[in-house]
Amino acid sequence: MALWQPLTRREGYLPIEDHGLIGDGRGCALVGRDAEIRFMCVPRFDRDPVFCSLLDRRHGGGFRLSPRNVRQSRQRYVDDTAVLVTELRTGTGAVEVTDAFLLRPGARLEEDEPAAAGELVRRARVTHGEVILDFAVEPRGGARVRHRGEEWLLDCGRQGVTLRLSSSPPVTPQNRTLRLRAGQELAVRLRWDAPSVHSCPSVDAGLQATLQAWRRWASFLVDDLPQPGLARRSALTLKLLDHVENGAIIAAPTSSLPEHIGGTRNWDYRYSWIRDAAYTVFALRRIGLPSEAGSFLDWALTAARHNHQPHVLYDVDGNIPPPESVDEGLEGYRGSAPVRWGNAAVEQTQHDVYGEILDCAFQRAATGETIDETLWQWLAGLADRAAHAWRTPDHGIWEVRTSGRPFTYSAAMCQVALDRAARLARRLKLPGDADRWARQADHLTERILDHAWNDRVRSLTEDLEEGSTLDASLLALPLRRVVPADHPKMVSTCRAVTEQLGAGKGLLYRYLPERSPDGLDHQPEGAFLLCSFWLVDNLTGQGHIERAGELFEDLCAHTNHLGLLPEQIDPSDGTFLGNFPQAISHVGLISSAVALARATRGMHPDLSTGAWFT
Repeated sequence: MALWQPLTRREGYLPIEDHGLIGDGRGCALVGRDAEIRFMCVPRFDRDPVFCSLLDRRHGGGFRLSPRNVRQSRQRYVDDTAVLVTELRTGTGAVEVTDAFLLRPGARLEEDEPAAAGELVRRARVTHGEVILDFAVEPRGGARVRHRGEEWLLDCGRQGVTLRLSSSPPVTPQNRTLRLRAGQELAVRLRWDAPSVHSCPSVDAGLQATLQAWRRWASFLVDDLPQPGLARRSALTLKLLDHVENGAIIAAPTSSLPEHIGGTRNWDYRYSWIRDAAYTVFALRRIGLPSEAGSFLDWALTAARHNHQPHVLYDVDGNIPPPESVDEGLEGYRGSAPVRWGNAAVEQTQHDVYGEILDCAFQRAATGETIDETLWQWLAGLADRAAHAWRTPDHGIWEVRTSGRPFTYSAAMCQVALDRAARLARRLKLPGDADRWARQADHLTERILDHAWNDRVRSLTEDLEEGSTLDASLLALPLRRVVPADHPKMVSTCRAVTEQLGAGKGLLYRYLPERSPDGLDHQPEGAFLLCSFWLVDNLTGQGHIERAGELFEDLCAHTNHLGLLPEQIDPSDGTFLGNFPQAISHVGLISSAVALARATRGMHPDLSTGAWFT
């Protein structure tokens, strides 16, 4: 149970880590530890947010349902569900607020079918004493309010959605104050989908159906892991970021939460990155979610085939997101402007996409799925492109906003594309020059070990040209089977990355902007959590199980009170930075937990899929 703590604010904002995530596989919301909803996108993850006071406390809009004069609060999820409970104490009493996006009665989250009811429920119940409850629904940009029957209709012109508000006892949408005593409650329903046969007759019935659906889904999760509770919560978080109807997994549910307070490293992450697919699919399978893994694989391969040249990221429908734009109407979290919608990385050249796609296809085939002739022709063409692409600069895994460089990670992923194409052709007897692809893959591995190696710093470096700059993405090479974790140059690279990019307490910077220009004027950023989980995996693969376990425990200590992780951590004080919660951070936790569990039992850790490699 989380501890009672006072609420603290900086520049009028709750810390990022003082929020929980609720959702239904189509849209989602962040609920603060003060019970205010500060960010909500419905009916889809990437729609213009209805509430976004997280990005501007005065003009962003929010949904308040909390007592006055809160002294302390705490939050928890109902076990194995996405139903969130916030408890708040005042000088005169205490109230418990339960929040959930409802799921349809009988919904089966383990299957690719609509599950969302299109409804948020909020229930505030006074547990003792007496409280004055403030209630207000204030969409960003305002709304035209109408009264019809027992509902209030809020026509949100900016978002193009109509919200339908009802409650018991009845309240008006804005600035309503209620005095409630122990045992009394306010139950609120906020709908954006039209009522259907799937609607529940009451808040309590809807909550029960939602709890049952989440618990049934969670029963499939693997438990025999270190930190099993956090691993399960990571899986639940990934499910909340999973567009249930087609399998797309978004990087994060928010936009423009800063990677440095007051800086401009503020990006829109409400899209799905092809780069994350292979790594995420591998983690999902290992924790007992083959259906989600397969759906994401299918989505990624389908989306990437829409265009002659695969893109880096797509919206949940597999389409190109809108152009990146700056929202001048929002000040940004704690004044960190600009706020951006859309992501210009979609226009970048990133050669790693070839390896990600071929590895996705490889995992699909290794689990018994077929690769038809049309798909194979396209995959073979990508392998041929990868054979030459690595020689030219690109924008790399970290999506630098400069002219680009010949990044080692990008070359490594081109090696993955060639290696997987060769293995697929040989194993499935598909047409293509498997021997040539295999030779090119071996040559590329040798070139990486030779040209990316700097003998003075005793490490592989960030690009294939002579240099000494380190990059934590190098830690991913063993996870892609490009260089074994226990290869002498990889062991030395791990040591150098830890020493030069270490931020303390097991945290790592992904690179140092002053040494590795990224087009953002050397602005600082936080420590990147995924890189530290990659280090755990490397130590596990090198046989340093005790050290890996200690580092894993240190990283798990960075989760918030609900077990959620951001993209980055501020090493100076442990506060969260970047969009939140971050899918790939939770993927890293799951992958490291499984590798450690296997190694602890004397098994090979299998840092990546082992099928067809013997």
